[in-house]
Amino acid sequence: MTAEQDPLVARLRAAGCVFAEDEAALLRAEAPDAGTLERWTARRVAGEPLEQVVGWAQFAGRRLVVAPGVFVPRTRTLALVRQAAPLLAPGDVLVDLCCGTGAIGVALAAAVPGLEVHAVDIDPAAVDCAAHNLGPAGTVYAGDLDAPLPLRLLGQVTVVVANAPYVPTDAIATMPPEARDHERRAALDGGPDGTDLQRRAAQAAARWLAPGGWFLVETSRGQAPVTAALVEQAGLRAHVHLDDEVDGTVVLGQR
Repeated sequence: MTAEQDPLVARLRAAGCVFAEDEAALLRAEAPDAGTLERWTARRVAGEPLEQVVGWAQFAGRRLVVAPGVFVPRTRTLALVRQAAPLLAPGDVLVDLCCGTGAIGVALAAAVPGLEVHAVDIDPAAVDCAAHNLGPAGTVYAGDLDAPLPLRLLGQVTVVVANAPYVPTDAIATMPPEARDHERRAALDGGPDGTDLQRRAAQAAARWLAPGGWFLVETSRGQAPVTAALVEQAGLRAHVHLDDEVDGTVVLGQR
């Protein structure tokens, strides 16, 4: 049967799935039975992200659990991982704010064995995913930014990373339905200009970083100058890194 004759491919393509053939193959490979395949297909056709349908996403070569409603890790976040890894050594302390599935912490723990990883998210479902994905490699907390972190870490953190929400509130309506309708608003909404959470994360990082420590935050290319300015306002020396390979933008600030 050719792709043109495959009814599953046809359903996915009609629903607007650009990579319908690949998605059909993945759904068939992951579904344990025909009933599950039909339910999953209906969810995907209705617009739910494929990663939430099958329950996992691929990031940095690893399969991460993703629950319905939880922010799906994007390839562009690899830019942040690539910048953070050389700044870390075994035994260092890493804090991941707005951790979502824990993707950044998982990738860095694999790249630099022996890290002490602490991850925080405000969404209980994301916290559950991150705890599963990090396992014994880290500790995950539920709460607002740095609020749940143990006080013993003050001034002891080597790197703070944050993929804080940075979509301007009014721009959420223009996002693809997969994100707009199926990821929690708290994981997307960065406030009027998209930098509210970035500003708070930078101020939090400055409290926890050891001298010479680094804060790295994902942002958009257009927002990068504003993000860099607020990182400077938090007392950190900032510069912008553009990763054209994954279309990622990172602002780095050093204490």
